[in-house]
Amino acid sequence: MSSRPTGSPFVPSPSPSRRPPAPSSAAPRADRRRALAAALPAALLAASLSGCGTAADASDDKTVTVTVGYQSKTINTVTAGTLLRSLGFFERALRAQGKRDGRTYKVRWQDYATGAPITAQMVAGKVDIGSMGDFPLLINAARGRQLHAPTRLVSVTGYNLRGALNTIVTKPGSRLRSLADLRGKTVSSSVGSASDGTLVRALRQAGIDPEADIHKLNQQPAVGASALQSGTADALSQFVAWPGLLAFQGKAQALYDGGALGLPTFHGVTVRDAFAAQRPAVVRAFLTAQREATRALQTHPVDAARRVAGATGLPPEVVYLYNGAGGLATFDPTVKPQLVAALKKDVTVLRAAKLTGPVNVDSFVNDRYVKQSYGSGYAKARNSTAHPSPDEVWLRGEDRTHSFTGPEALLRFAAAHHGKVRAAYVADATTGTRWFADKSVWVRDGARLLPFAARATADAWTRKHRGARPLSYAAALEQVR
Repeated sequence: MSSRPTGSPFVPSPSPSRRPPAPSSAAPRADRRRALAAALPAALLAASLSGCGTAADASDDKTVTVTVGYQSKTINTVTAGTLLRSLGFFERALRAQGKRDGRTYKVRWQDYATGAPITAQMVAGKVDIGSMGDFPLLINAARGRQLHAPTRLVSVTGYNLRGALNTIVTKPGSRLRSLADLRGKTVSSSVGSASDGTLVRALRQAGIDPEADIHKLNQQPAVGASALQSGTADALSQFVAWPGLLAFQGKAQALYDGGALGLPTFHGVTVRDAFAAQRPAVVRAFLTAQREATRALQTHPVDAARRVAGATGLPPEVVYLYNGAGGLATFDPTVKPQLVAALKKDVTVLRAAKLTGPVNVDSFVNDRYVKQSYGSGYAKARNSTAHPSPDEVWLRGEDRTHSFTGPEALLRFAAAHHGKVRAAYVADATTGTRWFADKSVWVRDGARLLPFAARATADAWTRKHRGARPLSYAAALEQVR
């Protein structure tokens, strides 16, 4: 066992007692997928042409205003959004730039629920820099090209090489145990998002037609969460941090772990090409600030989780599930070949759904600025995929976590600190996906106690291992006492 010290380079926000507001009522069932897919590009085009506000770069010769679009609740983007804004690193970098070129720089932060409105504002010239997931990034590239307002992917925020940032969940106690059980059921998802891509791919692997064999509701995450609670939806496919939040609140359980796909998913930073050409120093300043925010998160993960929780209203335990030292997301600004290759595969999914036309991924990706930020160390950083142990316990009243080399060591520690555990995190025995220990499905296999993020992976294990039997988290704790 080891402990992770978290002496803070900044003053952390206190752990918030508040929780996100209750999701709004579920929307009526949407039309079938083709109608949705056809409507989305038109709506986005209309929004881009009629976008509100003033031009993003509302600048004169001496004053430059930079508009940054981000998603505070999509915590895989925090190093280019919520955390970065909270730390003030970008503003500091721009002040330094201003001393060099004699200009005054101002930053306008605009918070959105998803990537689509960021794209609409970017192609209208009203947002300069934005962060979003891999599928929305491709739509961003396609819309920019279509409207002669090209954008470029310049860095990555966080990634998971197996796709575990997306999860399909059901209500606790649901009779649904596998993807096969979704046939004929109603599933809420956000069409055009990475989580919808996970749903489509997972269903196809299971021999289910994602168009004809399920009833899909195209909903924003909060609306989908409400639909799941009300029973309007049987399952919900969503991206970080919604599945973890609902599981933590006892409102959902994982049905399918996106890590089972083995396909990378990530979020990244996109910049208007015209803005980058006009203000290359600002782009470099942003990426330098993003690197600083990444180092702060990696060095002081508990403080960073608390700060993001304070800014978003999310529970710190949920933020740490994704953004912690061994969290589901690995934060690294470098544009890795695996992620570029994944983008190329994603294009086929979006095109099949008629959400976009052809996308030249190689042209869209431009890591020149982040490479300049790293200097000679870029190649080494880009090739590294190191990730700390995901098995951790966070005790009440402590500003650090305790890490372990396996689930049984974690269970012994948790059992010895009964009543003091704030959160415990373990890695799925087959996919490596990190999940809450008390929300995981546990299996006794001989002398081993194994955790699984979802019922489906636990059931697959027991079918293949004779004598393996499921047990509760409480029973697993008892067996190590």
